[in-house]
Amino acid sequence: MGDVRTLDTGTEHLLGRVEDGVAVISFNRPERRNALHPEMYDGFDRLLPVLAEDAEVGALVVTGVGGAFCAGGDVRAMDEGNSGGSPRKLSFEERVTDLRRRQRSVSAALNDFPKVTIAALPGPAAGAGLSIALACDLRIAAQRAVITTAFAKVGFSGDFGGSWFLTQMLGAAKARELYLTSDRLTAADAERLGVVNKVLADEDFDAAALAYARGFAQGPVVAYRYIKENINRAVGADLRTCLDAEAVAMSRTAQTEDHREAARAFVEKRNPHFVGH
Repeated sequence: MGDVRTLDTGTEHLLGRVEDGVAVISFNRPERRNALHPEMYDGFDRLLPVLAEDAEVGALVVTGVGGAFCAGGDVRAMDEGNSGGSPRKLSFEERVTDLRRRQRSVSAALNDFPKVTIAALPGPAAGAGLSIALACDLRIAAQRAVITTAFAKVGFSGDFGGSWFLTQMLGAAKARELYLTSDRLTAADAERLGVVNKVLADEDFDAAALAYARGFAQGPVVAYRYIKENINRAVGADLRTCLDAEAVAMSRTAQTEDHREAARAFVEKRNPHFVGH
């Protein structure tokens, strides 16, 4: 194990560290199954731009402590607020502005993050928690994990981009089903659908997730960045726009030391040693 560097998230509700080239951000409200808290959004907003530029970070893992990933919105706190416990009700316009800001600082930022992002689900991911997991490039889950959109069961329509990500992954018909029914999917079910990329054993899940992420942190990170850009662009752009952009990205990656090393390794019949540039 290499050195571990602690990251300042600005809140106890979000933990951060860098270990073996992997940045790990952990939801930390285990008594509420890591339900979202306003300070968490500020923590992501604080960390992600810094980690994007950190040369020591090659990949990012988002996970949760205490056996859960994230239960989504804090329904108990919502009920307290609805019952008059909140000091002041936000206006409709204030709610829209605030939620847009939060969504951009988390889901949009994860989708645009220039390094591989992995949601590691040690347990349940629901509502906005699932949406945030879907914003990552890849999802790995412990066998005990379950996922659910959950929104309809509490009278919500959904936020943090889950409807968009699920529609892109599964098509509109399946996305409608999962949102309208709020069915609970096991990790195995989610893997069969393609929502989860890999299911790992419950035992030593955190260590296995870090090892999985380390493989990307030690890979051709410049190529990964352009692969992400290419695929993100492909969602909405026409073929010729994508072809032109691929030509730029391919020419850029052809100039990297990682490409030259990989070509040498191929000829020499050995595994490449990537250096990240």
